[in-house]
Amino acid sequence: MYKDDLEKKLQDFILQLERMNLNYYVEYLKNPKKIIWQNFLSGVARGFGTAFGFSILGALLLYILNSVVKYNLPVIGRYIAEILKFVKFYMR
Repeated sequence: MYKDDLEKKLQDFILQLERMNLNYYVEYLKNPKKIIWQNFLSGVARGFGTAFGFSILGALLLYILNSVVKYNLPVIGRYIAEILKFVKFYMR
């Protein structure tokens, strides 16, 4: 009876390992070139996404600031106008 329980638990463990694709993971760890390449590509994608997102958010912020200046608010408008002049100067 003890042997049957042990065999069943061992079979369950083997099934769990197969479901986890442990063999694929071990082969992946044995190939450092593949790991480096995959990490490089993910880093490039992260960097591109960060730059793209920052550009979109920056453009949106400048658009909102430009809209606020049009309303000619006394205190805030002056500071925003200075910021926009600074940005336009460096965009040329």
